[in-house]
Amino acid sequence: MKTRYVVLAIAAGLLFGVLLLWFGMAPKSAARSDAEMAALQRPLVASMGRPDARVHIVEFLDPACETCADFYPRVKKMLADNPDRIRLSVRLLAFHKGVDVAVKALEASKAQGKFWMVLDRLLASQPRWVVQHNVNADAVWEQLRSLDLDVDRLKADMESPEVKRNMALDAQDAKTLKVTQTPEYFVNGRGLPEFGFAQLQRLVADETASAYR
Repeated sequence: MKTRYVVLAIAAGLLFGVLLLWFGMAPKSAARSDAEMAALQRPLVASMGRPDARVHIVEFLDPACETCADFYPRVKKMLADNPDRIRLSVRLLAFHKGVDVAVKALEASKAQGKFWMVLDRLLASQPRWVVQHNVNADAVWEQLRSLDLDVDRLKADMESPEVKRNMALDAQDAKTLKVTQTPEYFVNGRGLPEFGFAQLQRLVADETASAYR
C-alpha cells in the first residue's frame, strides 16, 4: 500500500513538472522593436472605426488575394459587432503580378475620400478582374468607372509622388514586420499564433476583453 502511494506521488510530481515545463515553454508574443511598432502605427493610413478604439487591427492586404476578399467582409462584421471598440487599418501590398494598377487606384482614391468604396468594390468583384491569379487591368477599370469617382483625377493621382511614397512605405513596413503573404493581421501589435480566421477572432476577442474590462 505504501509503495502504491509512493508511485502515485512520483507520477503526480512528474505530471506537474511536465505541465510546468509546457506552460513555461508555451509561445508568448515577443516584445516588438521600436521599428516594428513604428511600422504598425503609421499616420495617415486608411482606417475604419473610432480613432480612440482600444483594439487596433492592422491588416496587410493584396487586393488580388482571394483569401483577403473572403476575410474582409467578416472583419468588417467584427467591427460592426463591436461598435466604437475596434479600429481597422489597411496597408496595401502588390504581391500578385499586375495588381499595381489596383493598388495605385486604391491609394489615389484616398484623395477623393473614396478608399473604402473602391476597396469594397474591388474585393467584391475580384473574380471579374483576377483570373487564375492573373490581373486584367482593363477589367479593373471597368469596375472603377462604374463608381462615383472622378476617373481623370484618379488616373492623374495614381502617378503622384504621394501614391508612390505610400506604396513604398507599406512595402517597407511589411518587410520590417516579416510579412510574406496576405492577409496578415496584427492586433494591438500581436500577430496571429497561426493563420486562420478563427485564430483572428480569438485574438481580437482576447484583446477586446482585456481592453474593456
